[in-house]
Amino acid sequence: MSLAFLLTAMVICFAPGIGVVYTLSVALGQGFRAGVWAALGCSVATLVHLAVAVAGLAAVLHSSAILFQSVKYAGVAYLLWMAWGTLKGTGGLQVSAAERAPVARLVRRGIMLNLLNPKLPMFFMAFLPQFMAPTDGTAQMVLLGSVFAAITFATFVFYAALAATGRARVLGNERLMTWLRRAFAASFAGLGLKLAMERA
Repeated sequence: MSLAFLLTAMVICFAPGIGVVYTLSVALGQGFRAGVWAALGCSVATLVHLAVAVAGLAAVLHSSAILFQSVKYAGVAYLLWMAWGTLKGTGGLQVSAAERAPVARLVRRGIMLNLLNPKLPMFFMAFLPQFMAPTDGTAQMVLLGSVFAAITFATFVFYAALAATGRARVLGNERLMTWLRRAFAASFAGLGLKLAMERA
């Protein structure tokens, strides 16, 4: 495993995306522990995508425009639904001092967000092979993919810790909370629109 792979994976994971926004919103609204469960859900979905890629199904998704579009627009619809829920302050994405949502719901939403992200199978098909030799087999792909999932989890936990650190101060400012809800809702909607414009 090369240092270049580790550094590139860290850059990809730290770049704000669907999982980062979800983890930040959960940690800010419900605390660090809830943020960790959200991060776990996103990371589990990464492992599912890895398993699909190893099975060769990612190649099918990549070559089938209809299948790609179906997954893509399901992801867009889910992101827009989460944007609406965040804006209205309802459900597990309520950014306010609220009761913690059930762990299963936090993990399930994290999994759903990344399962419906067609960019992940593309990542495993186009990114990982760059760090594999022609003689490398499935074991090397599983190793690299698992390391990427671990980096994803660690990065998201870091984001959760940052959000939880200033949580009490932020939650005490109602005006700031209103703008944060709008910002998170806009982020989910923006990610959904960006995803809608992605091409196979």
